[in-house]
Amino acid sequence: MLQIYNSLTKQKEEFKPITPGKVTLYACGVTTYDFCHMGNARTLIAFDMVVRYLRYRGFDVKYVRNITDVDDKIIKRVNENREEYYAFVQRYIDIMHEDLKELGAIMPDEEPRATQFMPQIIYLIQRLFEKGYAYVGGNGDVFYDVRHFKNYGKLSCCDLDKMRSGARVETSENKKDPLDFVLWKLAKPNEPSWESPWGKGRPGWHIECSAMSMGTLGETIDIHGGGADLLFPHHENEIAQSESASSKPFVKTWMHAGYLQTNKTKMSKSSDNFFTIRDVLAYFSGEVARYFLLSGHYRSPLNYSEDALKQADQSLESLYIALRDITPTFMPSNTVFEKYFMEAMNDDFNTPQAFSVLFDIAHEINRLRDADMKTAQAHAALLKRLGGVLGLLQQEPSAFLQKTEGVSAGDIDKLIQERNQARAQKDWATADKIRDQLSTQGIVLEDKDGHTVWRKK
Repeated sequence: MLQIYNSLTKQKEEFKPITPGKVTLYACGVTTYDFCHMGNARTLIAFDMVVRYLRYRGFDVKYVRNITDVDDKIIKRVNENREEYYAFVQRYIDIMHEDLKELGAIMPDEEPRATQFMPQIIYLIQRLFEKGYAYVGGNGDVFYDVRHFKNYGKLSCCDLDKMRSGARVETSENKKDPLDFVLWKLAKPNEPSWESPWGKGRPGWHIECSAMSMGTLGETIDIHGGGADLLFPHHENEIAQSESASSKPFVKTWMHAGYLQTNKTKMSKSSDNFFTIRDVLAYFSGEVARYFLLSGHYRSPLNYSEDALKQADQSLESLYIALRDITPTFMPSNTVFEKYFMEAMNDDFNTPQAFSVLFDIAHEINRLRDADMKTAQAHAALLKRLGGVLGLLQQEPSAFLQKTEGVSAGDIDKLIQERNQARAQKDWATADKIRDQLSTQGIVLEDKDGHTVWRKK
């Protein structure tokens, strides 16, 4: 029985999709004005993991992840760079795709862009006008009337009278209430704009996601998620405008990924304490970065550090070493390991506990390697299968263990051959010198069963 923590009810609930066997899932994507940082990656990989596990469990998942491609930040950066708007946006979309591919992320079934959904956005705002939830402010912008929606604050559990203004609530004399949020902004010079009944302009951030979610998945969906920072006001506002327009529940289960932190402070561009995905990929593989991002429970804060990435590298190395020199054969079914793995993941996607099961399987493979190779091969198949559910362990072990910088595999093999010749001649000084030389280049030699294998340190 799969249990998911629902941010709306503040408790774990048995997951029962609206349509048996099918799941509709919408994850808030990124605003494409810069390189994605590891905090963005933490959320994106969390939902990638959720989709993978739901499919492993046999659900037919329709996975939608949007792109915000019209936004104040994008407009500001485009004007600063004096670039053509759509070329600028496309460049960062392409970069995002490249980075996520390195992290082993699957592509969503649909990836709507806000600029492609203008008719749906305008129609949704019109419905809000018809039902009395929208009004034109003093500056000509269109606003949502928060006080008109009786259940506002049900996701964030906020008291309206205590949150009249704050860090994420924009005050303005142009709207009735500080909590009211913009649905449509009138065009300003040097901004992209679209025709609407309220004049040329562009949508507010919140209405974009409602239109894209409802347009791709329907008026009520199973799962909607994003980073914890989106819970208020973004997701709170999505609920208000969506349910006001449709008179239906917007989302059954809300999921929010915890912050990635640097020195216990949320990683963000505004705090200038971020590392881009490409910063990390310059020193660690995408699989190592992915392992690190999944090493903590998705709802819990995760602290970024070089040591944590090194630990992730070492952990993956241990798992790949267990798979080395073993050909996976048939995969055993209904094993205690798979049972424990599913129990972990069924408990609100508890990846740290699931990782511990992978290490138990690796230990069993190493124990059986000499005593019962057939069973060891079966366990290797299981390890690859369960690792794949998390997007891990799909490389050939040698590709992971022998990926080096600054020294070729051919040169390493040549030095190993020279070392073996020296050992055969009992020239231990030369043999040790070659081992030390390779060690300084980050290469570890292992002598076993009459031959030498190597891996990166």
